[in-house]
Amino acid sequence: MTGIDASSDFPEDTRLYWQVLVPKGPPPVKPPYTTSYPVKLPDGRWLVLPLRWPPSLGGRKATASLTVNQASFAVEEALISAMAELAFPFVADVVVGLPTLGLGLARGVARALGHPRYVALGYSRKFWYREDLGVPVRSVTSPGDEKKMYIDPRLVPQIAGRRVLVIDDAVSGGATAAAAVPFLQRLGAEPLAVIVAMRQSRRWVPAFARLGQGWPERVLGVFDTPLFGPVEGGWAPLAEEAL
Repeated sequence: MTGIDASSDFPEDTRLYWQVLVPKGPPPVKPPYTTSYPVKLPDGRWLVLPLRWPPSLGGRKATASLTVNQASFAVEEALISAMAELAFPFVADVVVGLPTLGLGLARGVARALGHPRYVALGYSRKFWYREDLGVPVRSVTSPGDEKKMYIDPRLVPQIAGRRVLVIDDAVSGGATAAAAVPFLQRLGAEPLAVIVAMRQSRRWVPAFARLGQGWPERVLGVFDTPLFGPVEGGWAPLAEEAL
């Protein structure tokens, strides 16, 4: 057998993931990877992530998945702590959270930095929102589903003329986070960096390269995961040139 049958969808109960951190030591999962992949956090502990094979990749490539709002508090707190360490040197005025899974992390990072609040963007358009205070985005986890990301008009003064950090759970294709940068600039903010828990492969780089100003180097993550291709008995990380 080469690779995993994509028609089986999820061979394991993914609710078992994201609940514990494995202590320092050798990787808790060895290749070839069948259903999971270990990532190392900055403090040396491990987090085991489930593998998924998205339809957008034709079922012949797999990705490591992180669903933050299903994680235990211990895992969430470890990710927030590591993201705050990345955020601290920027001395930002405001933390901006991207919907939906980035919002909880943004709240935690803002608190860890000593901020009194954070600013949340959202997909839900309230009746008092304005169309010009929104930007179209497309998520790789919601294929074919283009949405619009909005800011509450009353929150614009919180970011106008201020240095901001953009927080999300992960960056994959880069469409959402890369759209947020010029959107915030249009509102008068100065985005300093995008900070995420997971940078998934390098597919997001072109979207940020188009922004100029060295933006690919300003996308920071707690850990990186590759794309995976099928091998005998499971999956193996693909070389970047094969992405």
